[in-house]
Amino acid sequence: MFGFVKLNIEDVVSLNRGKRVVKNQLSENGDYAVYQNSMTPLGYYSDSNCHGNTTFVIAAGAAGEIGYSNTDFWAADDCYYFNSSELVNSRFLYYVLKSKQQKINSHVRKASIPRLSRQALEKLEICIPPLSKQKEIVSILDRFDTLCNDISDGLPAEIEARQKQYEYYRDKLLEFDSKGEI
Repeated sequence: MFGFVKLNIEDVVSLNRGKRVVKNQLSENGDYAVYQNSMTPLGYYSDSNCHGNTTFVIAAGAAGEIGYSNTDFWAADDCYYFNSSELVNSRFLYYVLKSKQQKINSHVRKASIPRLSRQALEKLEICIPPLSKQKEIVSILDRFDTLCNDISDGLPAEIEARQKQYEYYRDKLLEFDSKGEI
C-alpha cells in the first residue's frame, strides 16, 4: 500500500462549466433537472449534459454549494461539474469537497451576486488514497448519510447527534498524516 497522494483537483479530474439554457426552454417537470445557481432545480429540460453519479458545485448565487446527482441532469452556466476519473471516485470527491466546505466558501467573492472562480476549485488541494480505500470511505459515509436522513420524523435531537457524529467520522476518514497513513 502506497498511502495517499496530495494533489490539486485539476491534476486528477477535469472541471467543466455547464451550458446556458434560458427560462422559456424549461418546464416544471421533465426528464432532467437543471442546476443553475442553487441546489434546487431551476426547472427541467429535455436533454442532459451530465451523467448520473456526478459531483457538481454552484458557481454563482448559492456559490460554493456542493451537490451530487445519482441521475443524469443539465448543468447550466453557473454550475461546475467534474468529469469522472480513473483516479477519483466521484462520490469520494463529493465527500472530500463537503469536508472542505469552509475553505471553498472562503473563496466565494461576495459581490452583488456571490461567485466562485474555477481556479479556486482547480487549485484546491485534496488527498487521494487508492481507489479501494476511497470506496471503503464512501461506503462508511453513505451509511452515515442514510442514518442521518432516515431518522427525519420526530427525532430532532437524534438527527443533530447523528449529524455531528457523521461530520466527525467524515473528517477523520479524510484526514491523512504525513506518512501517508489514515
